[in-house]
Amino acid sequence: MKMSKRLGLSVALVALCTAGAIAAPAGKPVAKPAAKAAGTPRYGPFGVDLAAKDPAVKPGDDFWNFVNGGWAKRTDIPADKASVGYGNVLTDEAEANVRLILDDMAKNPAKYGATGKQVGDFYASWMDEAGIEAKGTAPLKPYLDRIATVNDLEGLQVLFASVGFEGPVGFSIIPNLADPTRYTAATGQSGLGMPRDYYLLDGEKYDGFRKGYRAYIQKMLELGGVGDASAKADAIFALETAMAKVHWSPEQNRNIMALNDPQDIAGLEKKAPEFDWALMLKTAGLDSSPKILMANNTALTALGKIMVATPVATWKDYLAFHFISDNAAYLPKAFDTAQFEFFSKTLAGVQTQRDRWKRGVQMTNGALGEAVGQLYVAKYFPPAAKAQMAELIENLRASYQERISKSSWMDEPTRKAALAKLAAFEPRVGHPDKYIDYSSFTVVRGDALGNARRSAEFQYQLQLSRFPKPVDRSLWGMTPQTVNAYYNPLANQITFPAAILQPPYFDPRADPAVNYGAIGAIIGHEMGHGFDDQGSQFGPTGKFENWWTPAAKKAFQERTAALAAQYDQYEAVPGTKVNGKLTLGENIGDLGGVEAAYGAYQRYQAKHGKAPVIGGLTGDQRFFLAYAQAWRTKLREGAARARALTDPHSPPYNRVNGIVRNVDAWYAAFDVKPGDKLYLPPEQRVHIW
Repeated sequence: MKMSKRLGLSVALVALCTAGAIAAPAGKPVAKPAAKAAGTPRYGPFGVDLAAKDPAVKPGDDFWNFVNGGWAKRTDIPADKASVGYGNVLTDEAEANVRLILDDMAKNPAKYGATGKQVGDFYASWMDEAGIEAKGTAPLKPYLDRIATVNDLEGLQVLFASVGFEGPVGFSIIPNLADPTRYTAATGQSGLGMPRDYYLLDGEKYDGFRKGYRAYIQKMLELGGVGDASAKADAIFALETAMAKVHWSPEQNRNIMALNDPQDIAGLEKKAPEFDWALMLKTAGLDSSPKILMANNTALTALGKIMVATPVATWKDYLAFHFISDNAAYLPKAFDTAQFEFFSKTLAGVQTQRDRWKRGVQMTNGALGEAVGQLYVAKYFPPAAKAQMAELIENLRASYQERISKSSWMDEPTRKAALAKLAAFEPRVGHPDKYIDYSSFTVVRGDALGNARRSAEFQYQLQLSRFPKPVDRSLWGMTPQTVNAYYNPLANQITFPAAILQPPYFDPRADPAVNYGAIGAIIGHEMGHGFDDQGSQFGPTGKFENWWTPAAKKAFQERTAALAAQYDQYEAVPGTKVNGKLTLGENIGDLGGVEAAYGAYQRYQAKHGKAPVIGGLTGDQRFFLAYAQAWRTKLREGAARARALTDPHSPPYNRVNGIVRNVDAWYAAFDVKPGDKLYLPPEQRVHIW
């Protein structure tokens, strides 16, 4: 549960609450075969687009290209995208559907009641480019004036702990790891404008990124009317570089044991005495928390020293820059363009800014997502999908139960605990049972920046209102219109929003082999997070606890280390390898998900009859084709590089080839033999769940 987008903790414990199956998609629709008639699948004769294959590639040499290579050769990444693929297709479809709702709300706000008026006014304010341009920098003034009044460390720390302002330390509310029925406050590292490693890595590419970021800082200060922008940009960049040097790496941020350092205020003061913890916690509204989880403890110690060693004037310039940059999209075009030029074009290689309405849909989803989602579900989500998903989920649960029960490396005490956790999984499909009440959120038509800031404040206060109460397990971490899924280890829940339950991931009309290979593997992936290197540290109620014997833990770590070592050998982009430790949890989820989904598909056939051969393809072949099709994605080099350094998901190419070469059934389905490039001898194949 996030309190603020700026919290470094969000890549650690908070992100753990929404361990999504899909790295954030951003793509334009690619051509799809239209359905031949009502009731037939949208993709090919049974649910897979066979025209996407590359017949010149052997499945045992390169399964991703065997399934997707033809598509890859003839498909260009659109100029306004960092990637293109099926996740992007569904995201764009969802955006287009939401746009129809928002356009009508903006034109006829009274038609939808009070909440509809809020949504319509928010979207219309963002779409009013002329109005934003006419106001110029005036909307910035009250916020920059607030920064200008600061004259000491006390004033700085008030802003560090306030909604909407950047700082070296961030605050959050999460379920208590020791008692997930209650909330606790948490604090962790924060404050960087680029991913940590971009400040630190050697090479011409990263030198260029650093030069571009330094220029971007100056540009934003100049646009905001801040004097002596060049010298101030130098100081801000030097400050952030010093902070990056003490930040924990993405791999370290996956170490839950190290992150779990609950302290009272006295403990915080002992470890990082330069910070006024009482003042910041009171400002953040968290001073009633008896314990504060001190994530990144050594980083916070070092950041405190950096804080007092840095002139207050530099911190004020830093705060001004970040406020301007964070809100550039709500300011005149020059700000918005500068932000796009650096973060999208320079870092990710995207050539063209997305259409404004698409970004407006995204921003409205962020501010009033469940209000929009309620209408989206009513219009686009068929209730029948829930029933079929329920059967898929229970077959996946039964498949995991069988695999855990027969595990050769797990001893009986650990097996019993694992089965208890599996039985306690709570699946959620489509949409929340109750939606967020936005009635206290004030939206002013024509005030884009003010609406964005009031949205952040509303979200903050909503979190604080929940803080003293028991954890509400009915809350969702994604909106229904989000194309993704997630596992929350602190509640032991798996969640599948409505928007992902579409072809090619899920289609009630498709061949069951395809549904099991696509959405089935995603369901299995999310369940697998409950037993990956992080999720396995949480029990059936979501409590952070050890349910492993030493022998079982050792056997588990040997297998997961072997999987990490495999991925360390794969190249994400030229010169940059996949980080096997960073991506380990997602890779465990992928591997367990495919193997469990395959087992679930066999259970389905046992009940409904053996799958026929269709188009010369067996059910097992269609299962694996559907899995590979689901990860049909191309990324720009910049986006691929960023993901390799920061994203716990492996590149889509490796999510296919790196997984299937460990799955015995895939070898049998495609007659993969020694000498094929993906072939691994049986003793080298990793099997975990």
